[in-house]
Amino acid sequence: MDCSARTVGMEQNKKTSLCAGVVGLGLIGGSLGLDLQALGWKVNGLVHRSSTADRARARGLAHLVSTDPGILADCDLVILALPLAQLLNPDPNLLKALPTAAVVTDVGSVKMPVLELWRDLHPRFVASHPMAGTAEAGVEAGLRGLFQQRPWVATPDNQTDLEALELVRRFALSLGSQWFTADAANHDQAVALISHLPVLVSAALLRTVGEERDPAVRELARVLSSSGFADTTRVGGGNPQLGTSMAESNTAAILRGLAAYRWSLEQLEEAVLNGHWSQLKAELERSQALRPSFLVAANNDLNSPPVTDDLAEPLAGDRS
Repeated sequence: MDCSARTVGMEQNKKTSLCAGVVGLGLIGGSLGLDLQALGWKVNGLVHRSSTADRARARGLAHLVSTDPGILADCDLVILALPLAQLLNPDPNLLKALPTAAVVTDVGSVKMPVLELWRDLHPRFVASHPMAGTAEAGVEAGLRGLFQQRPWVATPDNQTDLEALELVRRFALSLGSQWFTADAANHDQAVALISHLPVLVSAALLRTVGEERDPAVRELARVLSSSGFADTTRVGGGNPQLGTSMAESNTAAILRGLAAYRWSLEQLEEAVLNGHWSQLKAELERSQALRPSFLVAANNDLNSPPVTDDLAEPLAGDRS
């Protein structure tokens, strides 16, 4: 396959396929590799360890898999599917290998610090975040269709290359994602509330039950726990490194969310402490009324018709 560099604004210089470089082939990167290959892209995967490269090849996560950043040289689009810590402290060899003409995007769940760093590291960087995932991790976790009908959020600023942003938009739509743009600070606060805060709240609940001092009560709670407890604590039992990285990279937003959560919890505690059952009932009725609006949004995403925006077509110029 011809993988010569080609950018969004170039003339009508068609080729058989586009070339994507995926840096990191864990859950998100591996899923992207599988989906992009199905869409006709040539996919070059960059990983850190040779043992990971062997497993990625065995799973067919990319056409080419290497530990050498030079594999990115001919890519039109490079997706940084890296942990936040590595995004915020990038490997100098990776930076040297990124083609200047390529569009570069990331998949990190915190956008402000990533955008502030990367807009000065690459001229065609687009900060973005697919809201998709599973409880699995690592090179064995990638799967087809992970991004179908899931939000994909970009957080451009006034320095963002608009043609690069358009390529990332069409790329996300071709995966079946729902496209959004947002201010980076607003994104980080919203994600703190609906993704990062639940990790800490869930972890606190797990600790409360798991560290119950009476062993008989603790054991009984363990054997009686069912789907409600499992649903409530799922994210708190996830990857500790990921949770720590989220908190470290989105500290101010998470602290604001924790303060608001603490206040709400104190209102419920006060009602129980003072036997104000009508107040407690009113609080629970309010929470009951709030929940459907979030479920409707999620269901709308899942039930929307597939988006067709074929990136195999020319990215600019004559589309006839």
